[in-house]
Amino acid sequence: MDFEYTHRKLSSLRKILERSGPFCRPDFEPSSEALKFLMHDCKILVIGAGGLGCECLKNLALMGFRQMHVIDMDTIDLSNLNRQFLFRHKDIGTSKSETAAKFINDRIPGSNVIPHFCRIQDKSEEFYRQFHLVICGLDSIIARRWINGMLTSLLVYENGILDQSSIIPFVDGGTEGFKGNVRVVIPGLTPCIECTLDLYPPQITYPLCTIANTPRLPEHCIEYVKIIQWPKENPFDCCIDGDDPQHISWIYEKSNERALNFGIRGLTYRLVQGVVKHIIPAVASTNAVIAAICCTEVFKLATSCSASLNNYMVFTDTDGIYTYTYKAEKNEQCLACSQISRELQLNSINLKLKDLIELLCSQNDLQMKNPGITANIFGKTKTLYIQSVPSIEEKTRQNLSKTLFDLGLRNESEIIVADETTPNTVVFKLKFTM
Repeated sequence: MDFEYTHRKLSSLRKILERSGPFCRPDFEPSSEALKFLMHDCKILVIGAGGLGCECLKNLALMGFRQMHVIDMDTIDLSNLNRQFLFRHKDIGTSKSETAAKFINDRIPGSNVIPHFCRIQDKSEEFYRQFHLVICGLDSIIARRWINGMLTSLLVYENGILDQSSIIPFVDGGTEGFKGNVRVVIPGLTPCIECTLDLYPPQITYPLCTIANTPRLPEHCIEYVKIIQWPKENPFDCCIDGDDPQHISWIYEKSNERALNFGIRGLTYRLVQGVVKHIIPAVASTNAVIAAICCTEVFKLATSCSASLNNYMVFTDTDGIYTYTYKAEKNEQCLACSQISRELQLNSINLKLKDLIELLCSQNDLQMKNPGITANIFGKTKTLYIQSVPSIEEKTRQNLSKTLFDLGLRNESEIIVADETTPNTVVFKLKFTM
């Protein structure tokens, strides 16, 4: 059964793997062993079981990869069914990873997809260390940065020389409407996610004063209801659930009332859903194209049958099909992969701690979310501010209005920053220009 399946279903792959060619990498050796490794030994981690993840799981399984794990923290809702084709109406409310794994295992003989219904942050270093390759189909920049930091932290250096066996390559894909991108990251050797962080635009936020006093967009009305009216009126005695039609309907009605009062047009139920759930527009055909490219890159990395993408590709089919590939440059001061502490230029030592935190969040090449800061001051480790732990936040809140000088920081002092965008702490050396 195994031989017959391999011979008939994977005959095209055998032609590629058992013959040499002009595009093969120097370390490629044509043999039947490559296909055996691909089918029986190569372990792939698919992160995300959404629009891209479903396509990737299907592609990889049909290409012969059998030892796969898929991780996703979400459950299936009705809006997923138009593009996440491994799910059916009966699956609404169930785990995406578990449902996708079962579908692939039932449909494709020999597949062994293991699901993980949790956050990527819930898994340990040992979990990630077991894989040969990682493929990401995420809609979150924070999650991308976290897995990038995790795979970078697994690198082993001996006397400053990278141990090649500790490298776990990963392929990252992303889509938005009719646009998409693919990048291949070889941690320690090629640019990582953090190296090109400024490619990602900062997350759109709306000033509270605009939302409350001078709304101009439908989104302003929705945010007002979401941030101000919901906590005040507490209509369902619970937090907002973006998947609950009653919650969305209530927000839509209140937002529409506010939009009419300010003469704002264009507010729709779908827009309310998008703002509340931070939905990124998805098109099934774009997902299919980007997933196909991602899986092709995984195949090339696993078998050495061809040179990999070098190293970033963009795709659009808004006005015809267009692709462009270029080589992103490694950032020698990258927070994740440079192996050096980062210098942080500051205007004045009289800068307040809250302003430093705002700088860490707003600077394009940092884009942190809720940084916690500790420092070694006069030989003692001192926690300056940590927002994520309520008890510590309350005790350190008073530090926000103090200057860095008052807190004991000086030129070339080092601060240690923890943030949800990375599994590791980041060391900054402060440089004051005044």
